[in-house]
Amino acid sequence: MFSSEKQVEALEKLTTLTEKLTQSQVEYWTLYSHMNTWGFKVVLLMFIIPLIALYFLIDRKNMLLLGFYGMNIHVWFSYINVSGVRQGFFSYPFELIPFIPGNLALDATLIPVLFMLVYQWTINHKKNYYVYSIALSIVLSFIFKPLLVHFGFFILHKGMNYVYIFLLYCVILIFSKLITNVFLKMQNTRPRTNVNP
Repeated sequence: MFSSEKQVEALEKLTTLTEKLTQSQVEYWTLYSHMNTWGFKVVLLMFIIPLIALYFLIDRKNMLLLGFYGMNIHVWFSYINVSGVRQGFFSYPFELIPFIPGNLALDATLIPVLFMLVYQWTINHKKNYYVYSIALSIVLSFIFKPLLVHFGFFILHKGMNYVYIFLLYCVILIFSKLITNVFLKMQNTRPRTNVNP
């Protein structure tokens, strides 16, 4: 139940503003980021190529573990990305879908697939996950993101910089691994059963 008429009015105003923002995003996409733009085509490739690579490279015997971990990376990266876009810390001039703030190609495929393949490599070669994931984060933060900026696929605002982006990657990789470890431990722990004599 709503607590007051003011709350209802505030919610209606917020809903109207959200609708206007969505309409503006669609208009922007139609003018500058539609399917015939070169930027859209590059972003589409960033979406499709990692999925094809994953299909051929994923270790089938660890597929559920890697998929669960990759979904964690995707979810947390998406939350941070959407939050950063909505707060004006960065923006993406080209989008696959105008209704989703952030960048679907990065959030859903490219970044999760890269981290999944690194995680898979550390499992198969018994290497330290954190060392190699942090190394990937360095490459993504200080080489890949500046390239995106240079070619006009990513814009930084309000003092956001590559060090902050690196720290966000580190938070995501640690949190995703922690959640994966918790679920692995739960899977390997059998619940006690009461047996009556």
